[in-house]
Parts: sequence; C-alpha cells; structure tokens
Amino acid sequence: MTEVAIVGIGIHPFGRTEGVSGQEQGIFAVREALEDAGIDWSDLQFAYGGSAAAGSADSMVSKMGLTGLQFINVANGCATGGSALQSAYMAIKSGAFDVGVAVGFDKHERGAFRVDSPDWYGQSGLALTTQFFGMKIQKYMSDFGITDDALIKVAEKSFKNGSLSPTAWRKKPLSYQEIKDSPVLSHPLRKYQFCSPAEGGAAIILCRADMAEKYTNKPLYLKAAVMRTRRYGSFEVFTQGQAVEQAESPTVDASKAAFEMAGLGPDDIDVAQLQDTEAGAEIMHMSENGFCKDGDQEELIQTGATQINGKFPVNTDGGCIANGEPIGASGLRQVHEVCTQLRGDGGKRQASGDLKTGYTHVYGAPGLSAVTIIQR
Repeated sequence: MTEVAIVGIGIHPFGRTEGVSGQEQGIFAVREALEDAGIDWSDLQFAYGGSAAAGSADSMVSKMGLTGLQFINVANGCATGGSALQSAYMAIKSGAFDVGVAVGFDKHERGAFRVDSPDWYGQSGLALTTQFFGMKIQKYMSDFGITDDALIKVAEKSFKNGSLSPTAWRKKPLSYQEIKDSPVLSHPLRKYQFCSPAEGGAAIILCRADMAEKYTNKPLYLKAAVMRTRRYGSFEVFTQGQAVEQAESPTVDASKAAFEMAGLGPDDIDVAQLQDTEAGAEIMHMSENGFCKDGDQEELIQTGATQINGKFPVNTDGGCIANGEPIGASGLRQVHEVCTQLRGDGGKRQASGDLKTGYTHVYGAPGLSAVTIIQR
C-alpha cells in the first residue's frame, strides 16, 4: 500500500487572539503549511478539517479559493484534529489521492468546557469536567501510589516548556511552590494543573511518500494513524455506574494498534505528545500508551526522564496545560510539535539526542483516542 509523508506544517499561536476568528486562525495555519511545503492551495486534492465552536471547517474555501477540492468536515470531540489527520492518512494510503491537508481550528469562549449534562449528573455534584478528572486521578493515585508531588512536577514542567514555545498561550514559567499554593478546584487538582478553553489553528500537509522530495528536503513519514472508541467497562464520564469488571481505556487499544501498524514498540519512541487535559491525565496516559507500567510514572517524573533533556521527553511545548485546548486544533498541534522536534527546529525547547521517531496521543470524551507515529 502507498506510504504517507508529512511535507508541510503550520500553526497559529494558541491562547486568545482578539478580533481574529477561529476560521481565520485555521486559514493562517493552512497558509503557513502550504508555504512550508512550497505549494499552492490549488495543488491540494482534498482536505479534512474540524472545529467544535468556530463554524464548519469547509467554509474556509471561500477565502482560500474555490478550487472544487473535496473538503470533509470532521467532528470527534477532543480527538477532532487527530481524526482529521487519520482520515487524510487513509485517503492517501488507499491510493485515492496524492496530496491533501488536515486542518483544525477553534475559538472557545471562557468557561466553554462546562457540560450539558443529565439532571442526575449535576445533582450528584458532577456538573463540571474538573470534578470528573479529580475523581479519576484520585482513584489512580490510590491504586498505584502516584504522589501529589508528581502531579505538581508535571504542571511545573508544562509551564516551563510553554515558556520556551513561541506559539504557546502560557509563556510564564510557574514555580513548584506557585502551583502547589494555587487554589484546589477538584481535589487533588489545583488551578494551575488544568488546561483551559482556548483558540488556535494547526494544519498538516500530507502526500504520497514517493512524492515527498518534490515538496521538501526534510520529509517525515506517518507510519501509523489510528483511532479507537471505548469498550464496555472502560472508565467513562457520563454514566451512573461503572461496570463490575473494568475494561482498558480506548487509548490502550489505539496505542497497540498504532505500534503494530508501524512495526515499532514503545522503546522506539524518542519524543511524545500525550493528552494532558490536566496533570493527572499525562501521568495516566504514559502507562495507557505503553511507555511504562502503572505506578512507574512516579520514578520517571522524579528522575526528570520526561523533561526536555530527559530520556523520554513528554509535551515539549507545554501540552494542553500551557497551550490550552481549542478542540479542533489540539491534536494537530501535537503533530506539529512532534514534526518540529524531529526536524530539529525546536529552538530553546528542542529535545536532546538524535530524535528519529515521535508519538502523539489525544483522548476525547466520552471515550475515544487517536494515536499517530511519525518518523524521519
């Protein structure tokens, strides 16, 4: 089957951009990606794009150019960007198309991540997503010995890394003590351990691998792009009870499938972007994606393994905690950052060592995960 290359990447800075619509941020990212690949909008044969709160992604054609290309809108919660990329990957791998773009953008209002929940959910005191995340990491800490200290250090790393990224929202590093002293929102998670609704756009241009040299002298290769939904019994947000026997997260299934597709294993990954809606999620997802056993995250964090200069750098741009989460763009931001790292273009946040293989993971409620593996 046809192999797939990444030949162009683009990103609009995340955060809050007054007077610039979400669509305009997506257009900015596409234009940057086109310039990176040295091609024009009219050269694209298809597009997959998504936005949760900023209008239909396909409407950007009115400003980019009415070229008649196939443009399919994607909506898959927090995994929208990852799902757009996976769709683009399949379109090329199948042999149907030669070159196209995956784009995501969003512009969320403040407090946008409140939930439209059933009455019983609110009456139980669970009307905020922060409370769900708090309960989930409480259980994990109890089961596997993860400490509050580790949670604080994850957030500290995120803000430090974000301060080194020109496109991150949160550019002020916060100290361990500042994070520890911030108000507890949903125990054990504090104010500075959560991501926030945000704005931004990201775009990735893909083509047949045998055409990559036509567009760039530094192509990257998309070795796997996988999306999986939950099994019965996996921990879920909107439910009045849990199954007697708990099933593994959809992340576990997606990760295993991605490694099998790529013919690689967790030890082959040099740099990773893992969904960190809050500090506990980064910790849990280290295990769910196969990078360690449950509970071993404690040692990895305490020894600095996940720092930029550690043996396994995680969320080198600060992740969702430093960038916020514009739903349509978030998964593609991860891919943009891994590509930047593999190219050696990370600047002050460039991870050390000879990086050959990168990994991205995004998780969306009520239970789905998208995973990619990228090589140079």
